[in-house]
Amino acid sequence: MRIDLHTHSTASDGTDTPAGLMRSAAAAGLDVVALTDHDTTRGHAEAAAALAGLDRALTLVTGAELSCRVDGVGVHMLAYLFDPDEPELARERELVRDDRVPRARAMVGKLRELGVPVTWERVAAIAGDGSVGRPHIAEALVELGVVASVSDAFTPDWLADGGRAYVEKHELDPRTAIRLVKAAGGVTVLAHPLAVKRGRTVSEGVLAELAAHGLDGIEVDHMDHDEPARARLRGLAADLGLLTTGSSDYHGSRKTCRLGEYTTDPEIYGEITRRATGAFPVPGTGGRP
Repeated sequence: MRIDLHTHSTASDGTDTPAGLMRSAAAAGLDVVALTDHDTTRGHAEAAAALAGLDRALTLVTGAELSCRVDGVGVHMLAYLFDPDEPELARERELVRDDRVPRARAMVGKLRELGVPVTWERVAAIAGDGSVGRPHIAEALVELGVVASVSDAFTPDWLADGGRAYVEKHELDPRTAIRLVKAAGGVTVLAHPLAVKRGRTVSEGVLAELAAHGLDGIEVDHMDHDEPARARLRGLAADLGLLTTGSSDYHGSRKTCRLGEYTTDPEIYGEITRRATGAFPVPGTGGRP
């Protein structure tokens, strides 16, 4: 089985529609794909509906990537197979989403103060119906020739945490996120915890504290982790009793990673589905009625 547990669609900051993402996942030879858009579940219904039209039997894992912050460090919490209608978690996701537009407008304002002729209208057009965020602003900077790639915009000069154009937004404490996802029957995995290219990362002490609060796993095999980082994370996971996952963090054409570039062991996937009670994977029929 080929299992990719971290992807994004146009419901947040990817470039594939949810249905298009399912087609791309099938074409890439995946057996299981998780749709984990930022702070939203809006793409799940379209993705699930698209499974029946595929030539390959593809299973959809519903999820989200929750925006969190601890000790001044931004972290992302992958939440899988939770009940999307659980009211407290739904309310927190809404608070984060509602803060995205004023935050993005404020970052555009900072960029203009720095002499960058970016406009809110262009950023909003790039975001379309998705949840607007820094990748959309980064794409506008690429269009203007300010940076060469979306990744190049995430530096202290521009959009990285604490960067010249950075603006904070409403974010969950990751301990609260774990509690809410668990209450909604879901499973939690900390995304790319040692992605140092993105800025500051959490300490091993914080990882241990999150494990004590019920964190299920950490994302190990990821494009932003080099081999020493992966080895370190596997050691920490073994010490803390955490699951280890691998995934592409696919964003379509907005990033260079490919679907299935990194994958999760089938036994780990089986344990995630065993622990989940809020929702269940959605199996596709591969063209069979």
